[in-house]
Amino acid sequence: MTNSGTFRSTARTAPARRGEGDPLVAPLATGVGASLLVMSVLHLTHVIAGGSPPYDPDAAGTAEGVIALVLLIAADRLRRERAAARGFALGALVFAVVGFVVGLTFTTTGGTAVDVAYHAVGLPLLLFALVRQARVARSTDRDSGAPAGE
Repeated sequence: MTNSGTFRSTARTAPARRGEGDPLVAPLATGVGASLLVMSVLHLTHVIAGGSPPYDPDAAGTAEGVIALVLLIAADRLRRERAAARGFALGALVFAVVGFVVGLTFTTTGGTAVDVAYHAVGLPLLLFALVRQARVARSTDRDSGAPAGE
């Protein structure tokens, strides 16, 4: 509530000004990236093991580590140089979504319940971040007069 007695939203969920990115994308990428690092360590140390072929905890841990690194770099770049990082962040999110879909394919055919649950939670978060980042990129293209996708 403001001093005048009116309510004002303090949550910013969309870019407030031209040139400003979406404030939710970097925290989402950071959260999913950090959780991927944890899952990577758990797989590579065989704390989470089991399952049946084609599931392989070592391959899962390696893939999760790579995706985590890409997402965390994208999140860091968005925080430091938002305008310059827009395209990289969009590409990182596409990469992560594709990685999660591939991972979900392996885990549903032979992985553990923990792996399936993790992918079922992480994929919607990544898709949400991807849609929001795509909107930022599209509005930037529209504002600059560049054709979409360039």
